[in-house]
Amino acid sequence: MPSDVTWICIDRDVQWSIVRSYDEAVDWVLKVGFPEVISFDHDLGELHYDSDYTDEKTGYDFAKWLIEYDMDTNTMPPDFKFTVHSKNPIGATNIQKLLDNYILHKGK
Repeated sequence: MPSDVTWICIDRDVQWSIVRSYDEAVDWVLKVGFPEVISFDHDLGELHYDSDYTDEKTGYDFAKWLIEYDMDTNTMPPDFKFTVHSKNPIGATNIQKLLDNYILHKGK
């Protein structure tokens, strides 16, 4: 829950929709559209907390999918914002750098 995230500042006034897997995140975007705000977690499944990534894709995989989706649809809002609330430091850095780089170069 957003209220459980205490290690970073996230906007508590945003109406958050919570998805707990790569597939749920993709389905949500396809159904509702590109969100204006996302808070990413790298480790999406219970096994991920033990560094076992064989069960499903991570938040980084979803970030890559989201970029590909935008490249195909050009639906990323111009004021799109994101944060990464993952406690996985390497995964969080990878998501942050991937999206920062894409947003910086989008449309160039």
